[in-house]
Amino acid sequence: MRTVYRPANNNRRNKGERIDISRFINKAVVTEEVACFIPIHKFQDFLVDEKLKASIMTKGYVLPTPIQDLTIPQILLGHDLVGIANTGTGKTAAFLIPLIHKILQNRREQIIIIVPTRELAIQIDTELKEFVRGMKIFSVCCVGGAPINKQIKDLRYEYNFLIGTPGRLKDLIDRKLIKLPEFNTIVLDEADRMLDMGFINDMRTVMLGMPKNHQTLFFSATLSPDIEKLIGQFLKEPVRISVKTSDTSKKVDQDIVRVKVGQEKIDTLHELLNQKELTKVLIFGRTKHGVEKLSQTLTKRGFRAESIHGDKNQNRRQQALKLFKENSVQILVATDVAARGLDIADVSHVINYDIPATYDDYIHRIGRTGRAGKGGKALTFVD
Repeated sequence: MRTVYRPANNNRRNKGERIDISRFINKAVVTEEVACFIPIHKFQDFLVDEKLKASIMTKGYVLPTPIQDLTIPQILLGHDLVGIANTGTGKTAAFLIPLIHKILQNRREQIIIIVPTRELAIQIDTELKEFVRGMKIFSVCCVGGAPINKQIKDLRYEYNFLIGTPGRLKDLIDRKLIKLPEFNTIVLDEADRMLDMGFINDMRTVMLGMPKNHQTLFFSATLSPDIEKLIGQFLKEPVRISVKTSDTSKKVDQDIVRVKVGQEKIDTLHELLNQKELTKVLIFGRTKHGVEKLSQTLTKRGFRAESIHGDKNQNRRQQALKLFKENSVQILVATDVAARGLDIADVSHVINYDIPATYDDYIHRIGRTGRAGKGGKALTFVD
């Protein structure tokens, strides 16, 4: 008989989803009897500006990923688009490359990119700046948790890309500091997560304020009925591209961890973290308080740990991420704020210390490991 878990309530949903424990167990496929993906294009084949091609070469990109290979030509043609792909497959470059070309063709173009979390917004802004170095293409990043006065000041200068989180963008729109009719393109990245977080009305406000003839791009790793409804309302005959092969990466070895009788959960985690193969570990907890407490407990036990959650200000969150990315700390304890879109290299293990609220959350959590063709391991604590 299979055990089914209903996670405790959290501040994002009224109730948790019943998740069959067997869905947390899936052995990695070491050798797959499948044909290798052969892209239709090389990056140099895309009909984009030569300056952009040079920048792509500088970054070392030669062959596009499946989502890049199939979406870049469609975006260049001006189509509305829905792109579905597993996490870690290069969705950011899939929309940035054709949109940078769009700016190079018309410097008056303005593009708005909406994402669910501050970290993802900053990550996209950083990647954009790497692509456009020396091109005099400018961006403004507007996220909650960061000083709004600096963002207001940045909006007074000329910019082509506006990247932000829904709540902060809505605030700036209400202050009449962002004029939506001036934007010709909108990107919603991780749109399903924004719905989960309750940003539906903010998203609608932005989309309804756009000019009639604009290009809309939806990117996500999952597609829910609510997203389908939005697509029907706001996209014009969109091209649909799905290169999703399965819910979870075949390179992620998934298993459960049971706490031994008479042993505390934290002691079980301590034993795990002492294993030498756990070199770079992302631990997910359910609540902000729980995450902070766990991080402090691990630090007291001698581990190099940091935390990231909604109660930390933006500078402290970015510092924690930086330390983890640079391997200055071994462990990052996080709420689901770190489960979407963040590209952190070489995460050896994802540990679900608390059961995720939904299976979609589980998919995105464990998508932080097994990236860029490498293997990874996901462990989920169950009672």
